[in-house]
Amino acid sequence: MKLQDLDVIITAPPAPGWGGRYWILVKLTTDTGIVGWGECYASTIGPQAMRHVIEDVFMRHMQGENPENIERMFRRAYSSGFTQRPDLTVMGAFSGLEIACWDILGKDRDRPVYALLGGVMNERVRAYTYLYPLLHHDLTAFWTSPEMAAESAADCVARGYTAVKFDPAGPYTMRGGHMPAMSDISQSVAFCKAIREAVGDKADLLFGTHGQFTTAGAIRLGQAIEPYSPLWYEEPVPPDNVAEMAKVASAVRIPVATGERLTTKAEFAPVLRAGAATILQPALGRAGGIWEMKKVSAMAEVYNAQMAPHLYAGPVEWAANIHLGVSIPNLLMAETIETPFHDQLIKGSIRVEDGYIPAPTAPGLGIDVDEDLARANPYTGDGLHLQMQEESCDYVNGNSFEGGAPVHKD
Repeated sequence: MKLQDLDVIITAPPAPGWGGRYWILVKLTTDTGIVGWGECYASTIGPQAMRHVIEDVFMRHMQGENPENIERMFRRAYSSGFTQRPDLTVMGAFSGLEIACWDILGKDRDRPVYALLGGVMNERVRAYTYLYPLLHHDLTAFWTSPEMAAESAADCVARGYTAVKFDPAGPYTMRGGHMPAMSDISQSVAFCKAIREAVGDKADLLFGTHGQFTTAGAIRLGQAIEPYSPLWYEEPVPPDNVAEMAKVASAVRIPVATGERLTTKAEFAPVLRAGAATILQPALGRAGGIWEMKKVSAMAEVYNAQMAPHLYAGPVEWAANIHLGVSIPNLLMAETIETPFHDQLIKGSIRVEDGYIPAPTAPGLGIDVDEDLARANPYTGDGLHLQMQEESCDYVNGNSFEGGAPVHKD
């Protein structure tokens, strides 16, 4: 069996676009006719340029190869152009292709992917969700309203979720770390208070940031929200500075989580070594794929750290996250996005049940991709999947972060 054909589909979720502006799906076909699906979580260049990168990585390192040879193909891509170092764009391309290889292998052997990774460790995967506006909420007002966030959190708990994530502390900007405005700190405290009162001890609070603070600013903010006992403090400083993140981890009594922007074991290992985080959040469509993150999971075990796969993408990456989660002993939980489009794109083949995702039983990733639906919703804009704000923090009028999915303007 050899990898033969590649098709890249760039699909756009309908407004309001939870999960990003577009998702890059890859479809691999073998010379025996088996089809595998993957998803590339890469947003450093535009989607059409990324299409060419994916095609180049496939033709250069994977086409004609047996899909079993994951390690060999990874080393080819990782070493490409005399690098042997993490390359976010190349690894973003390879990761989605690697996920598709696992889907092929599972289908060829009539087994779920996790069965090829060591089998079942967890019969089900604990899910968490970001707080999204309810139908009656104003899309603009929601992101600065503790009351609406609390109402959304209560709704999540009523649906079985035991953990909810929110990030009220202002924007991430291209300037890197900034000192939070006092109003950002006050708003963060108000969100934590309102949500904790709404959910009590029925759900964990997952406090999200996006690496937007200086070390001192992250410590100030973290200490202010400590009384509400969040389960994690996500990426409090830019992820490229492991030593400074370790300072935050030692100064704040909230576990630090990081990883959605990291790729390969080469970037996760220093985080563990420095004690910068005890919760790792890889995005499998960017971090090197399922096998590479299985290795990182094993490394994390040694440091008594847990895995919480990140999801701000489509349901194919979600499926990969679930199979990794089923197979590892140090799973904490996995992010989930429930929208009609996510569900329809995989024809309801994986769903959250009372806050958990049961281990899939179908072969491969266990999903049935609606290819026609994906093609019927092409991305026509010119923005990136996610974009940083150019304006600096507003210390006068206050700040707002629109949940990673601002109202569509393109």
